[in-house]
Parts: sequence; structure tokens; C-alpha cells
Amino acid sequence: MKNLLLSPFEKAPFEHIEISHFKPAFEKALQEARSEIDQITNTSKAPTFKNTIEALEFSGAHLDRLSSLFFNLNSAETSEELQQLAQEISPMLTEFSNDIALNTLLFQRVEAVYDLRGTLSLSGEEEMLLEKKYKFFSRNGAHLSQEEKNRLRAIDKELAQLKLTFGEHVLAETNSFEMHLTKEEHIEGLPEGAREAASQLAASKGKEGWVITLDYPSYIPFMTYASNRELRKKLSIAFGSKGFHKDKLDNQEIVLKIANLRHERASLLGYESHAHFVLEERMAETPQKVKSFLVELLEKAKPAAVIEFDELKDFAFQIDGIKELYKWDGSYYAEKLKQQRFNLDDEKLKPYFKLEKVIDGVFKISHSLYGLSFNEVDDVETYHKDVKTYEVTDEEGRNVALLYADFHPRPGKRGGAWMTSYKPQYQKEGVNERPHISIVCNFTKPTSSKPSLLTFNEVTTLFHEFGHALHGMLANTSYPSLSGTSVYWDFVELPSQIMENWCFEKEALQLFAHHFETGESLPMELINKIKESANFQEGMATLRQLSFGFLDMAWHAQDPSKIKDVKKLEFDSFKDTMLFPDSPETCMSTAFSHIFQGGYSAGYYSYKWAEVLDADAFAYFKEKGIFSKEVAQKFKEYILSKGGTEKPMSLYKKFRGSEPKLEALLERAGLLKKTG
Repeated sequence: MKNLLLSPFEKAPFEHIEISHFKPAFEKALQEARSEIDQITNTSKAPTFKNTIEALEFSGAHLDRLSSLFFNLNSAETSEELQQLAQEISPMLTEFSNDIALNTLLFQRVEAVYDLRGTLSLSGEEEMLLEKKYKFFSRNGAHLSQEEKNRLRAIDKELAQLKLTFGEHVLAETNSFEMHLTKEEHIEGLPEGAREAASQLAASKGKEGWVITLDYPSYIPFMTYASNRELRKKLSIAFGSKGFHKDKLDNQEIVLKIANLRHERASLLGYESHAHFVLEERMAETPQKVKSFLVELLEKAKPAAVIEFDELKDFAFQIDGIKELYKWDGSYYAEKLKQQRFNLDDEKLKPYFKLEKVIDGVFKISHSLYGLSFNEVDDVETYHKDVKTYEVTDEEGRNVALLYADFHPRPGKRGGAWMTSYKPQYQKEGVNERPHISIVCNFTKPTSSKPSLLTFNEVTTLFHEFGHALHGMLANTSYPSLSGTSVYWDFVELPSQIMENWCFEKEALQLFAHHFETGESLPMELINKIKESANFQEGMATLRQLSFGFLDMAWHAQDPSKIKDVKKLEFDSFKDTMLFPDSPETCMSTAFSHIFQGGYSAGYYSYKWAEVLDADAFAYFKEKGIFSKEVAQKFKEYILSKGGTEKPMSLYKKFRGSEPKLEALLERAGLLKKTG
């Protein structure tokens, strides 16, 4: 088969790709990118914004497209062969990135333009690009000695491989565990849909009975509904001990190595810690500010969390005589208490949330707010038959974006949900190149008797990822590295988290929450209960999120060379947020992909930080109406379309008129009422 990856492509040619195509394509793209860099550095012309900064920005475009395609495939449709290839390709890309960052002649040209910035009459966006390019060099070793540069290269190469290995271990652990159940009492309490899915999974493996796995659509229902406490414990410990078995898939040494290499890298560059390095380019700015933010929220949330936990303990004792509540009891008794208090459970709601209707709902809401239309097309190549594709247009019928959507779990796909881009938005030579965006989730598959029905939590997940997708699709900037979600990490969750708010609003739910058999709308009584129950155990949920933020800071805001015991560090960092007794067999860090594989190292606090932004921003929508064209237009203009072309707080204030207030979050979460 002809290798279509060897030259630039418009849409990703998924159906014409063989794994053997990738390496030669990367080798050629790297060669072309190096040649483009050489042209910039070797010209005899004096450095200008256009021949240096802009030229650098648009260099390596084919390599960038190839990389986004390859690494998303490695997450969404991987294989041993692809993983092995990733181990070869990652160091090649790291080396290339370092070759640019440590290219003295190139940096001299960038620095020359940067030093003249006050005299160049640049636009705000051009100034941001210049600053970003300069910081790329200064934050990646341009000022180091040759010996230090060599060490930096070695660190980056090792980190790239360690992060890949970490992720492979987590995926292998997830895929290798299964709980095969053969007795009816083993699945007592499990909803019909979850039973059917477990039965079909068993049958697909040639087994009788039911198979439960660590994939979320299998794991979550079992932990929430299965009445067999011992089996919940077994599953919980398996889930919580990924990478923590002192075997070939153990991640403890890898985690320690990653933390120490990150710290060494930050020290080389003149920073006190990895967190100091990272947070220089965040809204939060310093580890001290992050810790103060986490502590302030902890002080507000902990009293409510303790009240909620005591209620849960009393409830478990009353109905089952449980004297000590453990992690594997939390979801189970919380669901029972929620049903008793609100007479609301996911199984009552699921028939109203057929996946296709929820997708249609998020499309209708996006149309109402931003004038977007989504037309499903079948002539776009995809990497798996489950992937759907949509042409996105505006009110004038102009092309806005191409959207890929991949919703169901399968063995080669990592857990969780994410948004990515196959082609960025940018403007060049008078053409506004439109983006190709993808959202990937892991929702329950349709069964032989039922369509894919979502839990309410899965509905909010879909809206969350779609918020990221809107940020990508509505991008309207000049440069790819400032476009879409290319913003500070503690700002990037605002567009995604604000979208979740519409899931709780009657006017929005009436657009898509219809019973999959009868077509009747979700009854008002259930809508009211969704709203009432929205803050159920919000104190406990907040403490859980804060615990991850504290753990992240424990790894990254200090010298980790003193850390010898991964579990002890974790126990110490959880002490102020811990409600359930610790399980010595489990460890969060060894599977904490967000900070050890993804981009959230020293940035996990961003979720709560962005909640403050989104609560404050949605309060504005509520004031004017949740489908207010005026507020939506401002949100589109100042948040969704601007990407990283201005500082986030400046953009936020243009949208809202003021800085965000913590009170909006506390009020929405119901934490003010519980604590006075």
C-alpha cells in the first residue's frame, strides 16, 4: 500500500495507514523540519519577526500533524507493535525538540527580535507569539553551557520513554485483570444493563456467567450497585493497586525516576522545583499560590465533607450494621443514601439518556449558543468502525471544523475521556485553515437488547469533552501554537467545565432527555431531583479532588530525592483530606496518569481552579438566561475563539467584567449552606 503519510495530507488517511508507514514518514518529516530550521538559521538576512519568529512557528507543520495522528492512535487504538514503535519515535521527537531548543544560532536570531520588541509595532497576538518563542528557548536550556545542554537532552529523552512505559504498565494492568463470576449472588444488586454487558463480555471470552473488568463502564456499576462486599473489595483493590505489585508492571521506580528527573531538569534551568518551573506559565504563578488556594478550599469544604461522611457511616450502620466504612463501601452506600433521600438513581435516569440523543442535545445547545450545525458524514476515513465524523458549519453555512467522535471502550483503548486535535486552526497566506478535532470517551456499548444508555455522570463527561472540542473548533487565531486549547493549563478546563452546567438545567434537558422506548421527556420531578442532588456529597467530592492536588504538589513542589517510599509520601500528603481508612495494598501515584503521563504535572489543582472560573462564568449566563445570545457571543469572542493570544485573566475580565469570585463555586456546591 502506498505510504500516504510521506507527504502532507488534509484529512488523516486512517484507512490507508499501515504501522510500517509511520517510521519512514517520521524520518522524512523530521528531515524536512530540520531543513526548514536550517533555512531560518543560515540566511544572511537580519532577523525579523517574519523571517525568524513566523517562519519558526510554521516550520515542522507536517511533523506536527503526523505526531498528533500517531500519538492519538497510540491512546485510542493501540497494539504491542504500535507501543513498541512509540518507544522508538518518542526519543526521535525529543531529540529534535532539543535540537531546536539548544540551537545557539537560532536562539540568537530569536533573541535579537525579542530585544527589539518595543520598536516593532507588533499586534497583541504577534507579541504573544514572540514571547512564547523566546520563552521556549529560555525555559529549555538556551542559556546553559554545552555540558548542561547535553545533560538536559539526556533527561528529556529518558523522561519521554519513562512516561510511555508508565502508561503501558497502567494499560496492561487494566487489561490483564478480570473478575469472572458464575453465581447469581455474585452479581446481586447489579442493574440489568450492567449484567447484560458483563454477560456479553463473558460470552465473548468463551466463558459462562459474567466478567467484570477495570474499564469504567464495567467497574463503576459494580462498585456502585453490587451488594457483595467482598467482591467490591477485591475489585477496588485491583483498581487501586495498578502499577503497585512489585512485578514487571510495577511503576514505583518509574514514578520516583520521573519526579527526580523533572526536579533535576528544573534545577538545571535555575528553578527551585519542577512546580516552580511549570507554574511560571500558569495563571496560579507559584506553588505557594497553589497551596494557599488548595488550603483555602480545604478549610471551606472539610467541615461539610466530615458531616457528609458521618451521615454515610450512620446510614451504612443502620441498614447493614457496617461499623467501619472503607473505600469499596463509599459508592455503594452513597448511591443507596442518594436513592433514599432523593428517590433518584442512575438506573431510573439512564433510559432518558440514549447516547445518540445526548449527542443530538449537545449539538442543539451548541447551535442555540454559537450558531453551529453538525452534519454526520460517512466519507471521512476513521481508525475504527465505532468512530463517527461530523462536518461543522456556522449560520452562513461556512466550514468551521471536522469533528471525530469515538465513544466506546475496547482492548486497545486507554480508559478515561479526552479531546485532541488532528489539525490545528491557523491563518496563512489569507486562508483560515479550519481544525480537525476529536473527542474520545469510554461509554457503555449497546447490547443486543438496549442501545447505549448513559449514566448522568457519563452525560456530564460527554458535555465536558465537548466543551474542549468547542474550544478547538471555534478557534480563530493566526498561529497554530496560540490556537484553540493552546492556553495555560489552569485555563484550559474553563470551556469544558462550563458546558457541564447545561446538564442540570431544565431548558437544556428538555432538548435531549427523552425515554429511549416511549419518547417521553424526562419528567420535571426527575429534573428537580437532578438539581437537588447535584450537590450530594459535594464536600467529600471536593476533598477527593483536593487530595489529588496536594499529592501532585508533594511530588513536584519540593526536592523529591528524599522520597524513598512512594506509599508513605502519598499517605502523608493525604492526611488532611483522608476520610476512609487507608488500604495498604493500594497506591494512587503508580497509576496517576494525569501527572505522570499526561500534561498535568504540577497542574492537577487546575480542575478546582477552573471550577472557580466556570461557576463564576455560568453565574453570568444564569443572570441573563442560559441561552443568552449576548453572553454566549462574549464567551465565544473572548474565551473560545482567542486561544492563547492574550493572558487568560485579561480575556476572562473582558468576558465577565471582573476577576472570578470563589463565592460562586461555594454557593453552587452548596458548601456555604452546610458550613454557614
